Amino acid sequence: MEYKFTTENFETEVLQSDIPVLVDFYADWCGPCKMMAPVVEKLAEELEGRVRVGKLNVDESMQIAQQYRVSSIPTFIIFKNGKPEASYLGAMSQADLKDKVEKVL
Repeated sequence: MEYKFTTENFETEVLQSDIPVLVDFYADWCGPCKMMAPVVEKLAEELEGRVRVGKLNVDESMQIAQQYRVSSIPTFIIFKNGKPEASYLGAMSQADLKDKVEKVL
């Protein structure tokens, strides 16, 4: 299951999560972000129960994007125990993204 993170639920859903969280920082107008959408969705299904996976629209939650210095999208940040543990920039294959997430687990 894929979550939609917002300014309102970011603290509860991401920072206070008891499992690691992969946040996909994206925008509707971003081509590479659209390309990554099915990859992120599949990963969410594959890692369900081990990692919470969701998207955060940088246009709607600019404050959070700025807080984590997201200047290009798509950016993927893995949070563990409420802190950014790893961050990756740009489109990549599902295998690469999964590999990066597995390293943090």
